[in-house]
Amino acid sequence: MTGATPNPSLEDVLDAFSVENTSDRATLERYLRLYPNYATALIDLSRELHRDAQPTAGPETAEDEARINFAWRRHVEAGSKDVVVDPFAALSIIQLRNLAKTLDVPRQVITAFRQRKVIMSSVPRRFLGRLAAELNSTLDRLMSGLAVPASVASATSYKADAKPSSDEPVTFERVLIDAGVPDEKRARLLAEVD
Repeated sequence: MTGATPNPSLEDVLDAFSVENTSDRATLERYLRLYPNYATALIDLSRELHRDAQPTAGPETAEDEARINFAWRRHVEAGSKDVVVDPFAALSIIQLRNLAKTLDVPRQVITAFRQRKVIMSSVPRRFLGRLAAELNSTLDRLMSGLAVPASVASATSYKADAKPSSDEPVTFERVLIDAGVPDEKRARLLAEVD
């Protein structure tokens, strides 16, 4: 922190002191000589850095562990609520094939979901629930992720003669018909209950 700025702020001085390789007495005295107006804050920080961690009263009980785990889960959930993730983004081609096989639909149906070409209100909740479960997601997170428009891959736009355009979304039934799903199987997929 020597010669960086003529009048650094308290925060800058404390930051610099806290990242020094050695925060021994000599380092503290050097900072006190350079920044006498921040002496109290520097001494407090030095004490804080050298204070030993307080020993715990004893081993944690099962109740303590449960409270810690509960607080941690709430913290993680709170931090991830606002994050909208594309549910298909991290899936490989093989995983997408396996997803189609597990859901007993042609890969074209999964592609339609990936490209946001399905009107979500036309998809039975039972099918959406199965899709969410296979994607290790909740129904709410799946719906949030599918509400975000899919980005057109740059490789697609590079190879195309004209700018790629996104087709208008269609009903789930139309996707199944276009994918060649037989009538009986289509009726089963469109049913709300088994």
